[in-house]
Amino acid sequence: MSVTLRALDPITLEVIRHSVVSIADQIDANMTRTAFSPYIYEYKDYAVGMTGPDGELIAQSTGGMPVFVADSVGMAVRDGLAIFGREGLFPGDVVVCNHAAVQGQHLNNTVMYTPIFAGEPAELIGFFAINAHWFDIGGAMVGSISKKSTDIFMEGMQLRSIKLWSKGERCADIYRIIENNTRFPEELMGDIEAQLGGCLLGRDLTAALAAKYGVVTYMRALATILDQSEAATRAKVLAIPDGVYEAESFLDDDGMGDTPIPIHVRVIVAGDELTVDYSDMAPQVAGSINSGRFGGGLTTARVGFKYLIATGEPANEGTFRPLKMILPDGKLVSASPTAAMGHYSFPFPTIIDTFIKALETAIPEAVTGAHFGSFSSLRLIGKRANGSPFQCYDSGHGGWGAGATHDGAGPFRTMAHGDTRIIPIELQESMYPYRLEEFSLREDSAGAGRFRGGLGFRKRYRILAACGLSVYYERIGCPPWGVVGGSAAQPGRVRVYKVGAAEPEIVYKSEDYPLAPGDIVVIETGGGGGYGDPRERDVDAIARDLQRGYVTADAARRDYGVTIDAKGRVER
Repeated sequence: MSVTLRALDPITLEVIRHSVVSIADQIDANMTRTAFSPYIYEYKDYAVGMTGPDGELIAQSTGGMPVFVADSVGMAVRDGLAIFGREGLFPGDVVVCNHAAVQGQHLNNTVMYTPIFAGEPAELIGFFAINAHWFDIGGAMVGSISKKSTDIFMEGMQLRSIKLWSKGERCADIYRIIENNTRFPEELMGDIEAQLGGCLLGRDLTAALAAKYGVVTYMRALATILDQSEAATRAKVLAIPDGVYEAESFLDDDGMGDTPIPIHVRVIVAGDELTVDYSDMAPQVAGSINSGRFGGGLTTARVGFKYLIATGEPANEGTFRPLKMILPDGKLVSASPTAAMGHYSFPFPTIIDTFIKALETAIPEAVTGAHFGSFSSLRLIGKRANGSPFQCYDSGHGGWGAGATHDGAGPFRTMAHGDTRIIPIELQESMYPYRLEEFSLREDSAGAGRFRGGLGFRKRYRILAACGLSVYYERIGCPPWGVVGGSAAQPGRVRVYKVGAAEPEIVYKSEDYPLAPGDIVVIETGGGGGYGDPRERDVDAIARDLQRGYVTADAARRDYGVTIDAKGRVER
């Protein structure tokens, strides 16, 4: 920021530091109270952020989806500045952007932002932004996401820095275009109103904060916050031994064929800077798992860096200043703007895990085993009795990797998701044609180790009406690995028990797989990788896992080398 730094009252600095995050958190809560679709009010597929006047990230909601705010809101704002210029953005303007050339993610992810003006005379001090998953924006498939899409134009409408409101006036033409390019106008237009209300209130609360302390003091505080975050993160990078560290993994395929997709991450540590080098990453693919440079490459690098290294620092531009990136064009995470991106984020968990794996020898005390690393979601699409379409999305949560001092956590969503939640079963059953007959932890799914990984779960659905099933399970051939001698976890799977069939069909990737009343679908998510030699695990911890049903007796004998007597006592 072009602001002269001076000594600030430390109390004022701390109040402003926590206030900008608190405002984002307040708007986050308001979104859940006012949205129309369960994607937003239950699953929380959105994030709230605030940028400075040049689009630099200042703060984000603490529960927001990491891949949304890591750079997506900043990119949207910077594109708007490039198109309109500061002189073309006015109080009361609201801009939306989901363009693939800007965001580099699937078109459902739409950033809405509004400029914040404060002071006398009024000056631009930043932007308040919300990136939300719009329920359906047209395209070939209900929900606008399809593994069969071969370019971005099959996936819905693109809005590149379009004013939804201009100088406080609603742009009715833009609303009409959006409303007539979705299969779910009521839900989408309701979510847009929630997003709009959040942006406007966030703008006003931020402007009031700046007015309370004075614009000069407020801007100096933000500059100081970013500089402090940068200094703290540089100190953490400096503690890592200099060197070049690498790791490899792979995805099973791109959803279109059966060729594995190589994932290669090189991490270069030099002094107080860390460079993520994606030069050997797979090229962009025919399937819809591509992402753009900022929505893919930079986002995965930032999330991995934040998770492993900048753990205690806020997510802002200062925290990420020590992070550099090498990323040639045309890679899986720097794809052409016209590439299919419907499933853009599916490679992200594996890329982040591979980033962590690369630093296993450099900081073994900080790394963790790989997490289940697959979205493992279930989507049902069909028509209600009145002929209207429905789309049900139930998320998969799995085990996270163990660390040097603890067992793995979970079941949680992937590292790409943050605080997204399971939509309550009662709500699902009231809205969609199935009954959930089982929801349990999946025994023996965790990787063994001195500390074992977290467990996946099992869900059993009984289908009540004809519909189509879409699932996308990854990491079958490259299951969640252990570190420092730990064992790999079990990958996920889906079993479909058709009425009258003798055996279930195993499914990993499907789109619109036909289901009939009475069919049973069982989804099982993967576990997390272990940490350390399994033979070093505490016997009491093994006995506790047996008692709780996390581990079966056969697995305990096989993986931990213990004996179990007739009374269930565990000995080594």
